Amino acid sequence: MEEQEYGVAPEMPYNSGADKASIIERINPDEIVELIRMRLMGKTLDKKTGEWNTNIHLKDNAISEIGAWDITNLILSISNANTSLSKLDDKTIRRRAYGVMEKAVGMMLCNWREYKITNTAQLGYVAEIVFSITFITLKMADAEGIRKMITSMYSESRNISELSSTKSGKKMFRKV
Repeated sequence: MEEQEYGVAPEMPYNSGADKASIIERINPDEIVELIRMRLMGKTLDKKTGEWNTNIHLKDNAISEIGAWDITNLILSISNANTSLSKLDDKTIRRRAYGVMEKAVGMMLCNWREYKITNTAQLGYVAEIVFSITFITLKMADAEGIRKMITSMYSESRNISELSSTKSGKKMFRKV
């Protein structure tokens, strides 16, 4: 029977040398914001061709390209890595999410012709999307959730790295 070595962590199945910067780079909202922009314009992605096509079923509730860009730029001001890494409390999160939604509704009312807003259902539809994505993004910063996760991952990675260096000849415990 093979003798088991205690005090040594098993090798990690992923690159344990990953640093905070690479983890932060993965928090990239551009993809979801682009998806929201295209859906607001009534388009869906054709997975075969990779092209965005107008969906006849979404066409009636779609807004114009300028409207979709304006609304998603407003969302992008919140949906970014800096916001996710912030430390926010619930009251601030709710106030900010309602503020962004209120601004989006105001923009749609002021620019209703340019945005091709034709009914109140469109206002509610877009307002709900803006509020939801804003609230969810800001909630990531509640109680430093993402920040703590990244810090713990970095700390764990560093500890594993240090532990594996003790395997290569150094003793972990020594007599004093």
